[in-house]
Amino acid sequence: MDNYLEICVHPTISIKEAMEVIGRGRVQIALVVDFDGRLLGTLSDGDVRRSILKGKGLEGDIEDSYNTTPIYIDNEKSQNELLYFCSKNNINQLPVVGKNNKVVDLFIVNEISLKHHKNIVVLMVGGLGTRLRPLTENTPKPMLKVGGKPILETIIEGFVKSGFDNFVMCVGYKADVIRNHFKDGSEFGVSIEYVTESKRMGTAGALTLIKKRPKEAFFVMNGDLLTKASYENFLEFHKSNKAMATMCVREYEIEVPYGVVNMKNENITSIEEKPVHSFFVNSGIYLLEPGCIDLIPNNKYYDMPSLFEKIISLEEKVVSFPLREYWMDIGRMPEYKQANQEYTSTFE
Repeated sequence: MDNYLEICVHPTISIKEAMEVIGRGRVQIALVVDFDGRLLGTLSDGDVRRSILKGKGLEGDIEDSYNTTPIYIDNEKSQNELLYFCSKNNINQLPVVGKNNKVVDLFIVNEISLKHHKNIVVLMVGGLGTRLRPLTENTPKPMLKVGGKPILETIIEGFVKSGFDNFVMCVGYKADVIRNHFKDGSEFGVSIEYVTESKRMGTAGALTLIKKRPKEAFFVMNGDLLTKASYENFLEFHKSNKAMATMCVREYEIEVPYGVVNMKNENITSIEEKPVHSFFVNSGIYLLEPGCIDLIPNNKYYDMPSLFEKIISLEEKVVSFPLREYWMDIGRMPEYKQANQEYTSTFE
């Protein structure tokens, strides 16, 4: 909303003044903020009328009339993510806040239409999941439930929020469990094609089995990840860098549990007590240009790091996209338990 400041009011204004603000605006709502612009709540026409019915005079302030627990969202979300959030919560307008909870916009659903992207999303879901046995004896790892639903379903929902609905699933172990749940994808508002690995092909090798070659940059993602990554921002970053391949990376810290002694020859120069070393690690999410598939050997096991090394050796542009949002690789039982504990607060 271009003129959202016109509907921002302070809790000290009168009911009469608030009615005038709401009446002037086309959204029939006022945003209640403090003198630093931080969101305190929302005031609707209905809130005002209920207050009057309770005996509140027109000259009284709105202090106890507005909603002090409004639904709002941060300004790092894309328009598609905002639309999905509003649809899920059945709301038509949504305050958007930035740093220190300061109001930066009012998102109005009927002003925006969902943007659909043609880019294909390839999900690698054929692994054995041996480290999660016995849970994976009859269920493929991507179908293990976290937060009451399969991991793979949450992954698909994440892409749908960003306007991606064209999926290819590379299946192998217990493939029927995945096929029977998702079918052609129509029940989930997406289109799904399946590629079956008759033998282990690796995270890159399975790409050679795709029947229809992607015409534009496409995603590749491991099917055992939970993340709040912004896929639209990831795609825009890949395009703006004109990269052949982009890897989503995550910062990973390791603390040395001892005092590290730095030396020059036999002389001790310093001692660092339990230093922390930080690295960027592969997060299992990638964007590739279609030509990358030509670099993968047919009918052979080939993993994604090998493909990236090949592209680098050809001096093509390869870039990294730092992931700051929530990310969890559910490869072992501790991560599986942690993901279940964190799911509600993170994804709902």
